[in-house]
Order: sequence, then C-alpha cells, then structure tokens
Amino acid sequence: MRTRTQVGIVGAGPAGLLLAQLLHRQGIDTVVLERQDEAYVRARVRAGVLEPGTVRALCDVGAGERMLRQGLVHGGFELRFAGRGHRIAMDELTGESITVYGQQEVVADLIDARRAAGADVEFEATVTEVAGTDTATPVIRYEQHGRTHELHCDWIAGCDGFHGVCRPPESPAYQRDYPFAWLGILASVPPSSDELIYARHDRGFAMHSMRSPSVSRFYLQVPPDTDLAEWPDERVWKELHLRLATDDGWRLAEGEVTERSVTGMRGFVSRTMRHGRLLLAGDAGHIVPPTGAKGLNLAVSDARLLGDALIRRYADGDEGPLDAYSDTCLRRVWRAQDFSQWMTGLLHRTEGAEFEQRAQLAQLAYVCHSKAASTMLAENYVGATGM
Repeated sequence: MRTRTQVGIVGAGPAGLLLAQLLHRQGIDTVVLERQDEAYVRARVRAGVLEPGTVRALCDVGAGERMLRQGLVHGGFELRFAGRGHRIAMDELTGESITVYGQQEVVADLIDARRAAGADVEFEATVTEVAGTDTATPVIRYEQHGRTHELHCDWIAGCDGFHGVCRPPESPAYQRDYPFAWLGILASVPPSSDELIYARHDRGFAMHSMRSPSVSRFYLQVPPDTDLAEWPDERVWKELHLRLATDDGWRLAEGEVTERSVTGMRGFVSRTMRHGRLLLAGDAGHIVPPTGAKGLNLAVSDARLLGDALIRRYADGDEGPLDAYSDTCLRRVWRAQDFSQWMTGLLHRTEGAEFEQRAQLAQLAYVCHSKAASTMLAENYVGATGM
C-alpha cells in the first residue's frame, strides 16, 4: 500500500478525478481515496447540465469521447409560466450551448480515463483524519478493508463534499438555507420535450429534464420536511401534470419511477478554500442551489484552477497561483451564487402577499421579452463560472 505521494486527493467525484487526471498527465504523482465502492460511485445520480467550459475540460484530459457521442446538446431551454412556454435561445444569444450528460457518466469516464493512463482509484478507503496541513508534510489517515493506513503528501486536495472530513468544521463560512426543497424522480420514459423546462406555477416550481433519449428527470418544489412516503408515484405525476401544463395541449408522458429523493436547498460558501497545504474543491468549499445548474460546473472549474496552480508549483517552484487559488475560485463562486439565487427567486413560490407573486410574474415576462435580459440569463447559464 502506498505511503507517499505528491498530491493526496480525497474524494472521487468530478473535482477529485479531474484534478487527478490533470496532474497525472503532467507527471505529478497522485493517490485518489474514495470511501464508497466503485459500483456506488458509478451509479450515484447527481447533476447533468454541462457548460461549454466543462465539456472542453473533459475533452482536454481524454475523458470526453463518450460524452460527445451520447450527450444531448441543447441550444436553449424553456421558461414556462402562466400556461405558456418561452424559449431562451442560448445558441443565438451567446453562440454557446449546454450538454445534458449525467454526473455519474462524467465520473465513470474519468475513472476509465485514469485507468487508461496507468493510474487507479482507491475505493472503500474511509479517510478519518487529515493532519499536519500547516507543515510541509501533511498526512491523510484512512481505513481500507479493515486496515489503517497513513499517506504522506506534499499537498492534500479536499474534494469530498460538504459532509466530508477535509472541510474544517470550525472554518468560517457564509450560509443560507432556503424554505423549500426539491423532490426529484428519475423515470424510464422518453423526454416529453427536446430541451429543459423550468416552470413557475402557483403551486410551486417544477422542472422537466432528461438523462438520455429514454430516461427523464423531474423535480417538484416541496417543503423541506417532506416525507417521501407521502408522495406515491400517482401524486408525483399528478402534480407534474398540473405544474407543467400549457394552454396549447402539450402532454407529459409518464413512465416507471426508478429513483426518488428529496434534496434541501442551500447556499454555502467557505471564507477560504485553502488551509495551509489543504486545498478545497467542489462542494467541500461551496454549495449553490441547483436551479442555476452550477454545482458540477464549479467543481470542474475549481479542479482546473487547482490543477494549473499545482502544475506551476512543480514545474518551476512558482507558488503564486496556489497563493491566489482561494480568491480566484471564490470570485467565480460568488458570481454563480448570485445567479443561482436570482434564478431560484425567479421561479419558486414563496409564501407571501399577492403583490410579491405578481411582481415575480412581471419579472419573468420581462426576462422573456427583453433581449438584453434574455441575453444576461443565457450568458450566465452557459458560463457563469468564467471558464
């Protein structure tokens, strides 16, 4: 078992795996530790909207071939309210498109690319402690298959998410909890739309997304304390029909529900993404509400920035990019937080007087009918991370 590496990476999500691939291709030794087994990692369904910069990043490290073949390229998306749909033509307004391709597929491609490059991932490795991050030789302590190990590193990349070991619990942060959640389902049914639909309804937000030509993804705004047992398939489909309905006879197709979950909505930003020789990336450093589709894309942006900074450090001893890493990341993160918060407020129903509800509808109408406002929305949607 390895006891020494240059960069120890905790977490085999998009940020950790992309960082590992970037460094490995430049001859920098890495070890990736992941607490779950490989089957779980390859199957866990998360985000699925990739910005153009994310697509380029995956292609650059040799992990984009399947995505280019199977990903669904969308030149626009629909804002739906008051019984009518309004297309935001991203391709016409910005010259860019997004790609719908599940996060689990991104992760699978990165694992395969790492193995093809002669490296691997240590699965079922539960990290119990990161220590010595204020010294030149930090250490990761972990358990795997009943044995305890120590991995000594030059640098540690904490890519293990909001609940991971790497994020210091005492680290100061900004946080906002939203008064609603998303009930999400995955269904074995072809999408009823060629592009994503974001719907604002008096009963709450709804979203129609997709994962492939035969699998659709749906979300409903629900209270944060929602019990899934109170939402059988029948009720979910009925509510989706109501919230996604239009006046032109559009029909929603139903199918077998294969997965369901309730996800709370929060915004979280760490005040710093560097703690000595521990550098955070992805959800370990920030979480955005999912409305703006920024979480996965920000994780990829972090990995690219951190990878470039570490490559410079090993190539010529320049620590300037590492010193600037946290500030550079957080500028992008706050832009994405602002956009995601705005889009969340635009589409979700909040308890309040009729005045607030009418103002929300007026803002939606302005966004859809003003070229300047539509362009602002499209530009942020395809690249608020700045890649």
